[in-house]
Parts: sequence; C-alpha cells; structure tokens
Amino acid sequence: MRVGKFITLEGGEGVGKTTSLNFIQAYLKAQGVDLLVTREPGGTPFAEKIRNVLLEPCTEKVAVDTELLLMFASRAQHLAELIKPAIKIGQWVLCSRFTDSTYAYQGGGRGVAFERIRALEQWVHDDFQPDLTLYFDLPVEVGMARARARGELDRIEQENLAFFERVRQAYLQRAKESSRYRIIDASQSIEQVQEQIASIFNETSLLGFC
Repeated sequence: MRVGKFITLEGGEGVGKTTSLNFIQAYLKAQGVDLLVTREPGGTPFAEKIRNVLLEPCTEKVAVDTELLLMFASRAQHLAELIKPAIKIGQWVLCSRFTDSTYAYQGGGRGVAFERIRALEQWVHDDFQPDLTLYFDLPVEVGMARARARGELDRIEQENLAFFERVRQAYLQRAKESSRYRIIDASQSIEQVQEQIASIFNETSLLGFC
C-alpha cells in the first residue's frame, strides 16, 4: 500500500515549472511534509546520463522510437531506484515531468500512437500514477519566447511552433480525461500563479492535508 504521495508538474516550454516547483517545495515543507524533489528525464545518476543523451543537440536524426524508448528507460530507472522506494517509506515526491510528458511530446508532438505509449507505460510502471498533476498552460508563442530568453535550446526545444502546439493540445486533452489534473494559468504573474497553486493545495480533501 502506498504511504507517501506523488505529485507531478507538467507543461510546455517556458511555463515556469522551475519557479513553481520551488514555491511548492517551500509550501509543502512548511506543512511538515517529508519531501523529495526530482525531475524527468533523469532523477538518478544513471537516468541523468540518459537525459544527456536525449537532450543534447546532435547532427544525427534521432528516430522517434529511439527517443520514446530512452524516455521509458530513464523512467524505469527513476521509478525503481528513487520514486517508489521514497513513497514506500512515507516520503512525498515532487517531480518535474512524468509519463504525461511522453504522451504530450512523443504522442502529440511526434505522432506516436497513444496505444504504443500506453503499452510501455503499463510495462514500466503498471498502475502506478501520480496522486496530483499540475499542468501549467501557456500559449506556445509566449512560452517559446521565454525559453529562448533563457539561453541555448536543447534538442527538443529546437522543434518548431507547430510541434509545441500539438504538445499543448495533447496536454489539454489529457487534462480533460483525468481527475488528477489541475490546470494552472501560467500566463498570469508569478504571484497569481502561486495563488492558484496554494488554492489547489488548500482544497479540503486534497492529498489528505485535512
């Protein structure tokens, strides 16, 4: 039986996940939560090596299936070595991106059939799912402008606007289909975004706070 909680942050490029993750980390720790913060792809030393392979720009065209399988290879290591053990001993895990990103980027963006992703999902983490997913929504043009302002783009960030629009639509569709999703309007100010987050965590029955 699961003891801890698993919370994921999702969204396209430039939506402010890192800033929001820092806010949530401080918020949960103030509630006395024993919290572990991690990310995908990556999260463990070996999974971080896979992340570097996935995101480093290269001249060779990376096959869609290669990208998809590497994402799940990193996730399998992450789940086995960090996420599941932490939750089992009662820690809460806050993770920037998880399998919803694969549905959005490799499914929506690359056009991989959701059925193929679902088969890998079932293989790698069976019925294990986040308790709560915060999706930060932002118009693609705004998000990419923010991402470019940060500096050099990684291999996936270098895709065109049409790719990221498909990613956004895939996220929005998943949000409609799952009760664990909460949508955050990331076009607002940092203070307003944080108010939205705090409101979600203040829901009476959410995650057993009360």
